[in-house]
Amino acid sequence: MSCFGKTPENQPPMDQSCEVASLQQIPLSDEAIALQQTAGTPTFKAPVVLVERTLQIVVESDISLDPPASEIKRVTKNVFLDQVKLVPVRFRRIGTTDFFEVTRAKLFVSGHIRKDIEYATRDCFGGIRDRIAEVPFSGFAEIRENEFLNFPVIGISDSSTARFLSEKSDIEPRLDKFFFQNLVKFNEQPFGELLGANFFELDFSPKHTKRGGEFDTLREKIVLDLFLKVLQVQQWRVAATRTLPIFDEGTLGC
Repeated sequence: MSCFGKTPENQPPMDQSCEVASLQQIPLSDEAIALQQTAGTPTFKAPVVLVERTLQIVVESDISLDPPASEIKRVTKNVFLDQVKLVPVRFRRIGTTDFFEVTRAKLFVSGHIRKDIEYATRDCFGGIRDRIAEVPFSGFAEIRENEFLNFPVIGISDSSTARFLSEKSDIEPRLDKFFFQNLVKFNEQPFGELLGANFFELDFSPKHTKRGGEFDTLREKIVLDLFLKVLQVQQWRVAATRTLPIFDEGTLGC
């Protein structure tokens, strides 16, 4: 008998050995690539972290169960953010420009907690039921000057008008002639990034249920610690070193 069992009579005999072919690998040389470095002050445009905060959200809700439950087996949760908006309320001018740093703001947050509830019914041989519920939440937080890691930057738009005197009389204005000037600055919108969530939860039936009984409503009280950061794309000039690889002879330009 071979490693593969008996060989059928109508087929040629197979190799009786269990060994397979292998190829021993040859070690390759390994060395670092030489680098050419040039110091400079490049300009970058990239997301900058404005603030990192932990928001505590407290919600209470009633979830209906159909068919009724006799026992809760497992509850899993996740959080989804629908909105993260930073509304500036205090400003500081940057030099003599029309750009301002935001030194105080309201952070509006809204979203929902998605719950997946697995429970058993009263039937002794009944299957496990599943109930998915989405619990909405919303609120705002105060962001003060000392809480910003970097200040948001906002440019203010401006408009001007000019009026004229009548050509026939220097004491009468023309009501049909105006000059308009509008300066519009388009700003990068601050945006949110979800970092994590920590749930503290108490679930119970609002009506006392005796042993073997059923309940069709699950009341939940949730304390959610929501971890998020707010960013804005900004342009910065920083000290940096440009690095280029140096190859052996034979490359173009040698």
